[in-house]
Amino acid sequence: MLKQIIKTLLLASITCFIAFAILKFPMDATEASIRGLTLWWEKVFPTLLPFFVIAELLLGFGVVKFIGILCEPIMRPIFNVPGVGSFAWVMGMASGYPTGAKISARLREENQITQIEGERLVSFTNASSPLFIFGVISVGFFVDEKLGILLAVCHYLGNALVGICMRFHGRTHEQNTQHSTKQKISIMKALQEMHRTRLNDPRPIGQVLGEAVLNAVKTLVMVGGFIIIFSVITKLLFLIGVTPFLAKGFQSFFHLLSLPIDLALPFLSGLFEITIGGSMISHEATDNLLAQLVVVSFILAFHGFSVQAQVASIIANTDIRFTPYFFARFLHGLFASLLTIILFKPLYLNRQVFDMEEVPVSKGFQQSIWTDFIRVLEQIGPLITFFALGVAIIVLYRRKQHK
Repeated sequence: MLKQIIKTLLLASITCFIAFAILKFPMDATEASIRGLTLWWEKVFPTLLPFFVIAELLLGFGVVKFIGILCEPIMRPIFNVPGVGSFAWVMGMASGYPTGAKISARLREENQITQIEGERLVSFTNASSPLFIFGVISVGFFVDEKLGILLAVCHYLGNALVGICMRFHGRTHEQNTQHSTKQKISIMKALQEMHRTRLNDPRPIGQVLGEAVLNAVKTLVMVGGFIIIFSVITKLLFLIGVTPFLAKGFQSFFHLLSLPIDLALPFLSGLFEITIGGSMISHEATDNLLAQLVVVSFILAFHGFSVQAQVASIIANTDIRFTPYFFARFLHGLFASLLTIILFKPLYLNRQVFDMEEVPVSKGFQQSIWTDFIRVLEQIGPLITFFALGVAIIVLYRRKQHK
């Protein structure tokens, strides 16, 4: 009882504190809110919407079940999860967080995975997208596209190592559950399971498509809300002096690790919001590029409290616990940072091995591909967002009409 009272008082105090800070700095809070809204409207929504809709359709039409049967002999021995987990892993890497959590939660809702398997999946299927690593961090912040190779390899390899470590999570709860690790790949069996899954879903194609768009929009609206609120919170914590005060404690820790103490404040900001932290780290005046990359790798793996809040909200409707995912973030950060130190020389200093400019047909392409893609996305992003919101409104209206 006392614990719940303390929790109530703590939550109420934090909420009142944030409300007071917004009233104290209304213009700065509005500016931060607009920045978060612009990020969601122009980039996050149009980037993630297609992946969310396609994921829903693939689940509904049984394609995920087909992939699961084929990948079972691979995913079970390595990560101790069903083959359908490969779909969440690949989609999570391709589209970025929180896609992996969204797909893992859907698989759990359909009982295609157990609670423990869901917790294992969520811990390593959420990753930063290649677009963000190459286009935003490498080209946008550090103005060096070759850094993307190093950061991406460390990020995704570290994520795989987390999955291997988390395969031992919850094994005591699965003592009575035996999984066959010597299954043969059978395309015929996979096709049969895909067909059976589609037949078990009585919804017509139009309804499946409409609900796919609606579910995707609902999730992305929630994601947008978290982006905006954490953008405001990060700005307010800096203005009232909380972030600089906490950064002083991190300076001592950075000194012990032989890292520049000037990176403590950007690192702390990155723990709340990756984009802000990455921008501050890249603009920090230091000659130690390796130290900057180590810190960036850690905050990319940590996901930031903003993304973690999105994941917590997505899995809240299931019995998947948040604690294993949170623990895995520190593990991923440790792996990614160590890999950055180990691979810095072969993947960056000796970058002539990976220098695509020596290939005639690729000259000029590598430098502009990400910036051109981002520029086009900024132009059509709001149109995609507006169109998807309109479709969601129509689906909701028709659903109410039928009730």
